[in-house]
Amino acid sequence: MGTAQAASIAGKIPSPLDSAIAKIKQRILPLFVIMFIVNYIDRVNIGFVRTHLAADIGIGTAAYGLGAGLFFVGYAIFEVPSNMLLQKFGAKAWLTRIMLTWGIAATAMAFVQGETSFYVLRFVLGVAEAGFFPGVIYYFTQWLPAGERGKAMAIFLSGSALASILSGPVSGALLQIEGGGLHGWQWMFIIEGMASVVLCGVVWFWLDSRPADATWLSQRERDLVADAIAAEQEERQKNKPAHVSAWSLLRDGQIAIFCFIYFSISLTIYGATFWLPSIIRKMGAYSDFQVGLFNSIPWIISIIAMYLFASLAARFRFQQAWAAAALIIAAIGMYVSTFGGPVFAFVSICFAAVGFKAASSLFWPIPQAYLDARIAAAVIALINSLGNLGGFVAPTTFGFLEQKTGSIQGGLYALAATSVAAAIVVFFARTGSKK
Repeated sequence: MGTAQAASIAGKIPSPLDSAIAKIKQRILPLFVIMFIVNYIDRVNIGFVRTHLAADIGIGTAAYGLGAGLFFVGYAIFEVPSNMLLQKFGAKAWLTRIMLTWGIAATAMAFVQGETSFYVLRFVLGVAEAGFFPGVIYYFTQWLPAGERGKAMAIFLSGSALASILSGPVSGALLQIEGGGLHGWQWMFIIEGMASVVLCGVVWFWLDSRPADATWLSQRERDLVADAIAAEQEERQKNKPAHVSAWSLLRDGQIAIFCFIYFSISLTIYGATFWLPSIIRKMGAYSDFQVGLFNSIPWIISIIAMYLFASLAARFRFQQAWAAAALIIAAIGMYVSTFGGPVFAFVSICFAAVGFKAASSLFWPIPQAYLDARIAAAVIALINSLGNLGGFVAPTTFGFLEQKTGSIQGGLYALAATSVAAAIVVFFARTGSKK
């Protein structure tokens, strides 16, 4: 057999490290996607009950917007401490705890009595969930080499898009339930919240905190994964001080850039998420289930876009350029959504979803490649918590604008402008560590 032929055959045989990585992805990614689906539904399902909350307990538009946003205040305050505790107690125990407490808080939303309890429970839900998303990102840094994290992130983030697809029909169907002295919106909160409580048991028995704990990998595979990740960390530490703290890194302007970019992305995502069902209702006299079906359309489109953009970025490199292109698409979609009626607005938001969901998956490999692994968990949590404050600003502002002016047009203009600004700023973000 010739050398070229042997090399060709060898090239088709995965290395032991590749085999180990494939096993890791097959084991953890499906569970993380399911967790994210359940998590995201519990976070955004109030978008489907806005009219029910107004009719049954008198929560108005501005109060709804504030309550929707207060989730992200609790989330931001407790995000960094939660992720630091994850490092202390291990991913298995802490992610199980997060799922249990957020499931209980989500279930308790069924017993909201008025504006005050609505505000409190939304805040508590944010506190309970804090640490989940950056915890998963940190988990990837401990289990997957850098070259695999972008693809893993795209798969994981597809969970939010899948949740957006499923949340409409599922929540719409649950809203039809009446009985036991409870309204449909109460049954929706109870059933969707309890799904998280049940899933926390699966997490406890399925996840391992470190590759060294993975009995489903051979000893050689565990060593190869640990060595590959250690080698990457050693490369990042070259020409860096021996001691690195999260507080010292806060002086790095790159962190502010990362926070602004993610804030802009979150602003647009949650502006669309919480108000899209209301836009759909203006299109016609649809039932809750029909509204849910229409609500799924932009997110189906966005899943295709996320994979397409991730593939293009992996093939042609220059992550910032692809992220900028996605942000410009989001800006165009949100801007032109103000030109026509509800149907035109819906179509425009479908176009915008291509951009803002793709931008979300394209963003995270940038700070992951930049951060020192010794403080990555805390700083990723900081970026996620501050960035997610866009989820507070967008619904709060939209609720105030609609109650005062009867229109959210000004808010849509602001979303478009912010996306353009982020598309420019992303070119100042570095993907390589500072030398």
